[in-house]
Amino acid sequence: MSVIVAPPRLTDSARLDWNVLQAPTPDPRPFDPADAEMLPEPARRWLLHAVRPGTPLRRSVVLRSHGAIKLGSSWRGFHARQVLAPLAGYVWAANTLLVNGFDRYRDGSGEMRWRLLDLIPVRSSSSPDTACSALGRLASEFVMVPAVALDPSLVWKPVDERHVIARLHNHDITLTIAVDGRLESVSLSRWHEDRYERFTADCSGEITCDGFTIPSDVRGSWDEEDFIWFTVDEAVFR
Repeated sequence: MSVIVAPPRLTDSARLDWNVLQAPTPDPRPFDPADAEMLPEPARRWLLHAVRPGTPLRRSVVLRSHGAIKLGSSWRGFHARQVLAPLAGYVWAANTLLVNGFDRYRDGSGEMRWRLLDLIPVRSSSSPDTACSALGRLASEFVMVPAVALDPSLVWKPVDERHVIARLHNHDITLTIAVDGRLESVSLSRWHEDRYERFTADCSGEITCDGFTIPSDVRGSWDEEDFIWFTVDEAVFR
């Protein structure tokens, strides 16, 4: 499996994270639908919808997307690339018309670094608060790599026929699952600036790549205030 080149403008440490996180899953076994029988009903329904039988259970993905993010009172369009290994970390690199940068998390360290015209620092942080928020993001995005649902480090808690809780990285993530197995939303309490707030990602549309079906259109909000929307254009599972 060929190496996926890191986006430009990453620091040396972020580039190292990119290369570590995009390493192919060693000897992924093929998905057997019987694997899902141990899960609570909504999670079982979702996993059977999200993973084609026989698909190698790869545990990381490289995503290409576009969308818009709210910066202050303005919405800014962006294009982004992300490497995501939900059990280990992520690097999300994006560019808008004027601002470029990245967010990342790995080994307990979180960082954001954004610059105007590649020259003027707009926002940079590697504080414990940044790491705490980034860990919440990492936990919630496991749904973009459905094979992780079978890892023993992820603990499932049944709620009802349409809702289930997954506990990962000390976060309780509530999934809303449609009758046909589509993922409708993901929500959790996540650190934001100086306190915990409810972060919700509403999902619509789907994209199927490498035997996995994941949400293609996602709208994220903090306490019901829209913050970001994006469309997944490509997913390469590693």
